[in-house]
Amino acid sequence: MLFTAACSSKKEEESHAHADSDLLETTSSTKVLPAFLSSQSDEVRTVYQLAAATEDILQWIPCYCGCGEGHGHKNNFNCFIKETKDDGSIIWTDHGTRCGVCLQIAVQSAQMKQQGATNKEIRKFIDETYKTGFGKPTKTPMPPT
Repeated sequence: MLFTAACSSKKEEESHAHADSDLLETTSSTKVLPAFLSSQSDEVRTVYQLAAATEDILQWIPCYCGCGEGHGHKNNFNCFIKETKDDGSIIWTDHGTRCGVCLQIAVQSAQMKQQGATNKEIRKFIDETYKTGFGKPTKTPMPPT
């Protein structure tokens, strides 16, 4: 599993979650990755591609790094993509490049979906896994049945 050792302590994540600001970059679509990823590892670029392809899952999955308070994120998807514009262009955020918790949650969620889990099952697993020792979760609504 990617990033199995990427999770860091709550104290580390709290300082991360309150960083000054994220770098934002707009591209024409999810098929065009932002330039800020050029200096990142292949694994991080892969997770960004994965996140872009799994909005239908990640929109229901909270992030547990504290980014809901520090950055106004609503879900784990927002750790990678701030917004999809009406014209299909994407506003990417570099938040996920600095956060092992964000990366790990995205990977775990996508892997579970690939194995046949429902969004509710994935959500329950993520909530249980990260409920202690991590930052405050984003205020993410539960997936519909």
